[in-house]
Amino acid sequence: MSGVSSATLRAWERRYGVPSPARTASAYRLYSEEDVALIKKMRDYVNGGMAAAEAARMVIETAAPHPLVHTNGGDAFAGASERIVEAALRFDPDGLEAEVNRALSLGPAVTIFERALGPALERIGDLWHEGKITVAQEHLASQVLGATLLHLLRLAQPGESGRRVLLAAFAEEDHVLGLIGVGLRFCAWGFRSVVLGPRTPPAAIARAVESLSPDIVALTVAIPPPPPTARELIDAYADACRDAPWIVGGAGAEALRPFIETRGGLVASPDVSEVRAQVESALLSRRRRKDAS
Repeated sequence: MSGVSSATLRAWERRYGVPSPARTASAYRLYSEEDVALIKKMRDYVNGGMAAAEAARMVIETAAPHPLVHTNGGDAFAGASERIVEAALRFDPDGLEAEVNRALSLGPAVTIFERALGPALERIGDLWHEGKITVAQEHLASQVLGATLLHLLRLAQPGESGRRVLLAAFAEEDHVLGLIGVGLRFCAWGFRSVVLGPRTPPAAIARAVESLSPDIVALTVAIPPPPPTARELIDAYADACRDAPWIVGGAGAEALRPFIETRGGLVASPDVSEVRAQVESALLSRRRRKDAS
């Protein structure tokens, strides 16, 4: 029907997620009319001299989103998340790239992270902790998903006139993919997100606050340091933020609540809508202090 060989069809699907046919119980591919149309469009781009990767990107961007057929009740985002995890389990770099690329057509950046990429990262992390996947598999998934999240963050940034949030991980924190997801959420709230990355010491926060004058500073901590070190570290971060409001999230934040709140910081609520209320309240309080002075 399309003039494209079966070997090429499988290669396009594996590498680029074009097309994404349904499967029978015996794993046979079932191509829809929409799949055939995508293949023909991809074929025409490639025959016209366009690189296959660029052709796939063009096809995915112009295609109408459609639900993924999977074992999760028809939720396209959950289906994408499952497929990403499965590709990581197979240690299939091309398949992983293809599944991530397919997920990018499902909706807004922040929704893609919260309903597809974020859950996939959490599941892969759980599997690693359970000893069910190797370090190599976890690193492959983190590299592919991390690059994708940074790309989404660049696309999601509001205009230069937007408010600015400075995002960083505690001094001993290495994993920051969730922090990039937080940056996407702040972008949806009209903030420009500046991500400093992992293992950010208080001195680096102080320099960034001095140079960038952010409206708010958001920090993440997964494993809280022991109490004596924690108190000193929180004091140092509080001083580094100067008069900018600051909020701490992550699995280890609750254990540090007494130190954070004593120094005027906020512990992020697990409810995203409440986090936004916390942020806006902190910014309003800052404006009132400035007006009063």
